[in-house]
Amino acid sequence: MEIHFEHAVERALNMMRNNMGEDLTVDDMARAAMFSKFHFTRVFQRVTGVSPGRFLSAMRLQQAKELLLATSMNVADISVHVGYNSVGTFSSRFTRSVGLAPTEYRRTRGISHMVQTLPSDQDICSGDGVVSGMLSMHPCAEVDLVFAGLFASRVPEGRPSRCTILNGAGHFIIDKVPDGIWYLLCQGVPRTPNDVRSISENGIPGPFVASVGPIRIRRGSAAVATVRLGPARVFDPPLLLALPDARTTALAARRRHHAGSVGYAA
Repeated sequence: MEIHFEHAVERALNMMRNNMGEDLTVDDMARAAMFSKFHFTRVFQRVTGVSPGRFLSAMRLQQAKELLLATSMNVADISVHVGYNSVGTFSSRFTRSVGLAPTEYRRTRGISHMVQTLPSDQDICSGDGVVSGMLSMHPCAEVDLVFAGLFASRVPEGRPSRCTILNGAGHFIIDKVPDGIWYLLCQGVPRTPNDVRSISENGIPGPFVASVGPIRIRRGSAAVATVRLGPARVFDPPLLLALPDARTTALAARRRHHAGSVGYAA
């Protein structure tokens, strides 16, 4: 039965991907999945962890990221191509979710210098919670660095509450976590930003990701998470946040290791 649900959701995702510029409704998605609207919404949330509308929004912004890097289309044309009627709405949503304005994202080739991790004692908005655990990797995950962030939802967009860069597999600790319900979302940091793909090409696995949650932090509590980095599935919402480049993060990780500080905030 679970396979049946996944096939239905995959049909809907393919329809969404092939009609990105259209004004799609949940009814359209449900018809592609061959379910009733009510049943489809529940099944989609069960398989992907987010609502159909939220997933579609993430797909549109992910495609916009790819078009900004791979084409010379202007921002206005890209906004229409991915289904936005207003370039202003598109630009503000892109900036909020990715962390860079569309023109800045193109200029920096998708590399963010805004997601800089600050030492915990410089973070005036941090809490007293701790999220720790073990990170393991799929055998084919040739990843040296892993971005790990705590987000308020399953869609990794906007600035994380807390984040850090991990030197591959092993034990990790994220401290100074504020009270709340968080999702730990991880992605292997590519050596070049063009290595980030939402879909595998030529049989080569796309980005390596992992997610754990919800994680509840209350009154400075501690939570333990077991995380396994593996190839992104078609059902995983794309990571929208622009990541720093690997060289910068490698140097920062080495500095943190020598300083003995492990908890960081964006």
